[in-house]
Amino acid sequence: MNNEGKILKLAMNNNGYITTNIVEKNGIKRQFLGYLVKKGKLEKVARGIYILPEEAEDIYLILQNKSKKMVFSHMTALRFHNFTDRIPHIIDITVTNEYRGSLQNKENINLFRVKKEYIDLGMIWVKSPYGNKIKIYDLERSICDIIRNKKDIELELFNKAIRDYHSKTDKNQLKLMNYAQKLGIEKEVLKTFEVLS
Repeated sequence: MNNEGKILKLAMNNNGYITTNIVEKNGIKRQFLGYLVKKGKLEKVARGIYILPEEAEDIYLILQNKSKKMVFSHMTALRFHNFTDRIPHIIDITVTNEYRGSLQNKENINLFRVKKEYIDLGMIWVKSPYGNKIKIYDLERSICDIIRNKKDIELELFNKAIRDYHSKTDKNQLKLMNYAQKLGIEKEVLKTFEVLS
């Protein structure tokens, strides 16, 4: 099999996506991606990210490939946890304080920043609506995040998420308070739920 065939096979095995990184890890020169784009066998969707023409663009995968140290968070993560049924026009992403990449310049993104030691706190892998693996925060971290950034969250969405979490029978309050302590928002979390008790 020639290099172009190998790239197309790699893309098929990766939900229709291929990155420059994957190509180079497989010992293939990145120029072959350009040849496949010219032939109409691949489409470039972002810097270093290509898709088979018949596949739908996965905005979550495309955004995730822009930085290794980013996690879908806040209301975006809560949507994956079925805590809101509203389709977000703006995607919430958390990055480290040091981040200076292209996500800063995107209009449809709410960028939140944390110390680098907290970026992986509560991070889990889920499948995007297109079946690709993406990073989001677990439910307890997401609840902590919306409490921490309450002023940036629509009040109706905030209240619904808090009420839904409070009434959830299998919630992990120990984990919630552990995260709250690490993030320095223990008092805010306790005060938020005291109102509902």
